[in-house]
Amino acid sequence: MAFATHLGPWLLGTVKNTTGTTAGTIRNMGATIVAQTKAVTLTDAAATQAFVLPAGALITLAQFQTTTIFDAASTITLQINGTASSAAVTITPVGAAAIAPNTAGTPLFNNVGTTDAIVTYTLSVGASTTGAGTLIVAYIVRGSDGSANPTTYQN
Repeated sequence: MAFATHLGPWLLGTVKNTTGTTAGTIRNMGATIVAQTKAVTLTDAAATQAFVLPAGALITLAQFQTTTIFDAASTITLQINGTASSAAVTITPVGAAAIAPNTAGTPLFNNVGTTDAIVTYTLSVGASTTGAGTLIVAYIVRGSDGSANPTTYQN
């Protein structure tokens, strides 16, 4: 299987325009959720670039999946376009740790802005000598203004 690219947003559903008031005639299209991942190692520097999200993206999930146990208390934080966007999240145990937006990050999770957004992370490993994982960010691709639905002239 090969990779393909598509300029979003990519809307899916069976009814594009509402023509009535009953199911099957009411618009039911929605935007797809996509994700990017970044392998994270114990030696990553502060503000390591993870990936770039397209303008207008709405972040639906940010998560760190531990693949190798950190042997001392360790945390990760996210920055979106240089703004600290999450509190420090403990990643020491094995498994998935949800990364929630902080006060400054909430508007950025709802719309990363009108230009592409660089997502970086800072890993604080303390005394850890082992540890690794995967940073996952899932998002909805939207128009650069944050719109998820086509305007009348785009139908």
